[in-house]
Amino acid sequence: MKIIIEPLSEGAEEEIIIRSNSLDSELMELIYSLKAGRSKLTAFNDDEILKLAPSDIFYFESVDNHVCACCENSVYEVKQKLYELERIYENTDFIRISKAMIVNVSKISKIVPMFNGRLEAVLSNNERVVISRQYVPDLKKKLGV
Repeated sequence: MKIIIEPLSEGAEEEIIIRSNSLDSELMELIYSLKAGRSKLTAFNDDEILKLAPSDIFYFESVDNHVCACCENSVYEVKQKLYELERIYENTDFIRISKAMIVNVSKISKIVPMFNGRLEAVLSNNERVVISRQYVPDLKKKLGV
């Protein structure tokens, strides 16, 4: 695969052109990842409204009918439901790991086996999250294990 990056003339819009004989699943995943990675998520913290880049989010967690986006050192509330976020980020680095959590696999430092077929993921900020055994096969597939 050849990648060409050209500088833009002033006022020109960024564009990505893909030339391929077939659109396989790997290429589609790349396209979805590019689209989702550029979009920002509106988040709320006390009286503040801000935009979060998906790459800054470690995981989404649902607690008491509120969904939070957890970043390295802060937590923000988002208005989307967990199933909506799962659909929005389905072909990116985000994957559901339990009924109440979606994690960004690019933020996982290591995975440790636990009892009863569950796994524990240690994130790059040293936070630990449990991967329910029901979601272990999906995670292994995502990681290519």
